[in-house]
Amino acid sequence: DYERSRLERRITSSWDAAQSASGGSGNRVADLTDAMISARQSYRAALDAVGPELSGMLVQVCCLSAGIEHAERLLELPQRAGKAVLALALTSLARHYGFLRQGRGSERGAAIGQWGTSDYRPAIPPQPGS
Repeated sequence: DYERSRLERRITSSWDAAQSASGGSGNRVADLTDAMISARQSYRAALDAVGPELSGMLVQVCCLSAGIEHAERLLELPQRAGKAVLALALTSLARHYGFLRQGRGSERGAAIGQWGTSDYRPAIPPQPGS
């Protein structure tokens, strides 16, 4: 979502055919595509789901490609706390996108299904002499 929203600052010229054909009107809001707007809304919803305490580390490491140590310094976290904060943030993000189930223990096992029908196992005929 972060990459599709094009929130990162440009440091070089854009050679996109769509922009060069339009002549670059200078109105950045008018130049946003529907996909970019949708990605920005999805990105914001994901950060809101993670929460303000964890989203800073998530953005620094996953979106801005900062190292964990560098992100710890920027966010003024204690040394070696970044790995735990990042793990919590990624868990919250996975829960937001539906990669983790909410249930615990036997509740999770009940949600596991199978792809086959009730008679999907082949029948094994009895062996002579057994």
